[in-house]
Amino acid sequence: MRRGPRAQRTGRAENMTRRGQRNDKAPRVKVTLVRSPIGYDRRHGLVVKGLGLRRLGHSVEVVDNPSVRGMIHKVRHLVRVG
Repeated sequence: MRRGPRAQRTGRAENMTRRGQRNDKAPRVKVTLVRSPIGYDRRHGLVVKGLGLRRLGHSVEVVDNPSVRGMIHKVRHLVRVG
């Protein structure tokens, strides 16, 4: 029996598995988006998205490692750390 495209999509989230374990003990840093990336280089918007920030005033806690520090440094004019 052939199912429609909608039927194939249902239940997909429960079948997905994480690739790695979340490290809850790792040091974290809180990042808040305080300025819009609109009007800046497109890559800055992609970095903001990569940090998990969605809208102005949105805060996330990200793992404190060199790669995330580099991302924060690149968009330091758009975010507040702390």
